[in-house]
Amino acid sequence: MEKQSAYYATGRRKTAVARTWIKPGNGAILINNREIGEYFPTESARLVLTQPLTITNNMGNIDIKVTVAGGGISGQVGAIRHGITRALIEMDPDLRPVLKKAGFVKRDPRVKERKKYGQKGARARFQFSKR
Repeated sequence: MEKQSAYYATGRRKTAVARTWIKPGNGAILINNREIGEYFPTESARLVLTQPLTITNNMGNIDIKVTVAGGGISGQVGAIRHGITRALIEMDPDLRPVLKKAGFVKRDPRVKERKKYGQKGARARFQFSKR
């Protein structure tokens, strides 16, 4: 099988969707045409995002371009990590066991529960008054 120039995958988390392209390069990460440090100023977000690269020893030799929309910071970081993981598996299927063991392959199914009618929130009720 011949090598492609770029590999594409979609990652999702909560309501965020990340379209991810990876290709061999020098380790540049662009998110919505901005550098990773500019888009995610917190160190913890950048660490979570680069976990699949660190665990597979691809940190400095893959360029990543991501378009992410929806959700907040946490959801977007999770979606990008999921997209990077799926793109790495597309690039090299031998990485799947390592990434699966780390828990990055499965989409995180947890989403916010909807508010119910006659209640204050998803589970919280209005305060009961006897009188």
